[in-house]
Amino acid sequence: MYLNNKNIKLPEDPDTIVWKYLDLSKFLDLLMSKKLFMSRSDKFEDQYEGTFSEPTYEEIKRIAENNPEFLQYYKSHREKVAVSSWHINEYESFAMWQIFTQNSEGLAIQSTIGRLQNAVIPEKKYDQYIGEVNYIDYKKEHIPFEDVFFPFLFKRKSFQYEREVRIISDVTQSNIKLNDGLKIDVDIKQLIEKIYIHPKSENWYKNLVIELVSKLGFDFTIEKSDLESDILI
Repeated sequence: MYLNNKNIKLPEDPDTIVWKYLDLSKFLDLLMSKKLFMSRSDKFEDQYEGTFSEPTYEEIKRIAENNPEFLQYYKSHREKVAVSSWHINEYESFAMWQIFTQNSEGLAIQSTIGRLQNAVIPEKKYDQYIGEVNYIDYKKEHIPFEDVFFPFLFKRKSFQYEREVRIISDVTQSNIKLNDGLKIDVDIKQLIEKIYIHPKSENWYKNLVIELVSKLGFDFTIEKSDLESDILI
């Protein structure tokens, strides 16, 4: 189920290009299971993930003085939320290749905001959202907390380079227990517009990816990375 909320921002143009950089094993798991893996929010490297800024935390603490369960709810809520991160960019990002892939092997899925919205198959058991992340100063700026998912749409300004759009699943209302994360049903052909292969990968790796995609019955356009050039002077 999707909740429409005027406070969730997304680029207005549904053709806005988004990317996901991942290794081959995760890509094959996506194709074979037709399910997108989402990480539990408190398992991210950023320890502030899903937490509040300092001004908001102080406000919540004041409210919680007479209601300790209020603060505890927000702390435990991170265990009930799973996130899939996508990067807004018209072009490939060298930095994203460096951060999310290893050993000159990996892939980038190119999609769009509209495709993401159409690809995620609505789920009756829990709530799902797609929203653009806001980057703020956690020492000074306030994060709204009238909606419990808001902490997952805010990050510190030092992560601004990520230009992140998130698919968020909140299983609070279900009896689902998240361990490392959650797999959600997706329409693969909607989700994936093109595949880009790591710019520094060997020919055998490129051929392997092309062969595996074909054997699994998909006919995505597979592009050579724009960062790879045949012209060397």
